[in-house]
Amino acid sequence: MTTYALTLITNLDHGPLTEQHVDMVCARLNIVCKPDWLAKNEACELIFCSDLSAMQITVEGQKTLQGTAIDAVCTLAKSRRKKLLVCDMDSTIIDQECIDEIGDAIGQGAEIREITAKVINGTMNFSKALRRRVALLKGLEVLALEKVYNERISIKNGARTLVQTMRKNGAHCVLVSGGFTYFTSRIAKSIGFHDHQANELLVEAGKLTGVVKEPILGRSAKLSILQSLCTKNGLAMSEILTVGDGANDIEMIKAAGLGVAFHGSKLLCEQAKAAINHADLTALLYIQGFKKSEFVYS
Repeated sequence: MTTYALTLITNLDHGPLTEQHVDMVCARLNIVCKPDWLAKNEACELIFCSDLSAMQITVEGQKTLQGTAIDAVCTLAKSRRKKLLVCDMDSTIIDQECIDEIGDAIGQGAEIREITAKVINGTMNFSKALRRRVALLKGLEVLALEKVYNERISIKNGARTLVQTMRKNGAHCVLVSGGFTYFTSRIAKSIGFHDHQANELLVEAGKLTGVVKEPILGRSAKLSILQSLCTKNGLAMSEILTVGDGANDIEMIKAAGLGVAFHGSKLLCEQAKAAINHADLTALLYIQGFKKSEFVYS
């Protein structure tokens, strides 16, 4: 039998996590243990042994809680706290897709958003789609990007707490995006990531050329970066936490010891070891066994 940790996390905006919810899950999975409340009315964990797989336990937990705003994630009980955090940016760490916001600002939003949706759902090649969308930005002054960043971009709830708490506990935190360095550099600095990698928009005379620097950082490149970070930091994949929302994140999500689909596309959720569909990014801390009293909010 294997020892697991099953973490239940609610979105408090839609109601508390109650003892009744916990009892329902325990009854369905024949779990006999005392719940450890990581945050009152918000998150608890169950440590127990089972012959089922972590995925089977997760699925049964989710079925039990269907119709609620409660997430259920099962992981191995040992080595839960990860040493490397790799995050996607658009719609994961921030609320928006940057290129969509740029498109809206210049009146190209509808066409760009249509392409973006296809990329997220995995129905269009990422590199081809990025080149096509960036071409629509040709002639835009670089200064316009600052206006987009200042007026249109917002940080997701829990993002800063996730990064700062993991940093305090010794994890290396990296932002890896198929978006643009103009934005990742600013977001990484604002939240506290150690490093960032993304695509570079080419500029001439203060204006975008409509071309992105090759090679494009896409799905396979994210995996290569993850592997390189593991080697550089002397870590095994089991020590890595990755999080993203779209098809472009599939490879790095599948490769990591804990890969989380965060409010993700259907395609990504089907591939990920864990999915957070209701709670904010602090859920990734609860999954690792952190109590709310350990969170860093600076």
